[in-house]
Amino acid sequence: MSRSRIRPRTLAQRTLLYVLLIIVAAVPLFPLYWLVISAFKTPAEFVSIPPTWFPTSPTLDQVESALTDVPFAQSMLNSVIIAGGATISVLVTSILAGYVFAKYHFRGKNLMFWSIVATMFLPPIVTLVPLYYLISSMGLSDSYIGVLLPWLANAFGIFLMRQFIMDVPDELIEAARMDGASEFRIVWQFVVPLIKPAVVTLAVFMFVFSWNNFLWPLTILRTEAMYPVVLTLNRLMSYTMSFDYQNVVIAGALIASLPTLIVFLISQRVFVQGIASSGVKG
Repeated sequence: MSRSRIRPRTLAQRTLLYVLLIIVAAVPLFPLYWLVISAFKTPAEFVSIPPTWFPTSPTLDQVESALTDVPFAQSMLNSVIIAGGATISVLVTSILAGYVFAKYHFRGKNLMFWSIVATMFLPPIVTLVPLYYLISSMGLSDSYIGVLLPWLANAFGIFLMRQFIMDVPDELIEAARMDGASEFRIVWQFVVPLIKPAVVTLAVFMFVFSWNNFLWPLTILRTEAMYPVVLTLNRLMSYTMSFDYQNVVIAGALIASLPTLIVFLISQRVFVQGIASSGVKG
């Protein structure tokens, strides 16, 4: 009798939990869904009231327009170069600096570390003008290096790597040193595999940030051939305010979002592993 009473209640609770999870997941996914279906609607269907939930006559015309009306392929390549270069550089500098701050002992270490962390609280707009004058005086305006130079190191990345590397056992590092391993080999062969979830998390954050960065490229770049995709999208939006052209902008936004979505889908398994491992440690 007791089991037959418990099972329906458990089933009802589980069903309610699944329904709530579906609702919670649908809220952040709905804008992405609307972006996808809007990119394949005709201009008339795009502005129809009430709106349609599925494209009745799917078309690729607006996708073709987004790719041909502006140099979209070149801007995507520019974004890949900028975001990829910034991500690799931040990973290298953050891991090395985090290792030094976590495992080395020298005078002024804490003052230097917290001074770096304090830069995280500076609004980016405060450093925009000094950075512009600095990069311009070096003759690096309108170049990949000029866009990348302010983002070759990141205070948050250094802080994150330092916190994770502090949990790496000192005995492992000392054993590697006794075996004759160099410091660089210790970092890349022994330390990095142990903090893989943190490394992947930092890589995803930095890639998405660099991909979506708008203000600094707009400030330092002059040639349209050097524009990343976010600036090209802005140019696409400025072509016309007609409703007939808005779904072309939507199609461009969908194409520009694909790399970040792919990066997230590839890395989500490592995110789950990181959460699970931290729960076991706790």
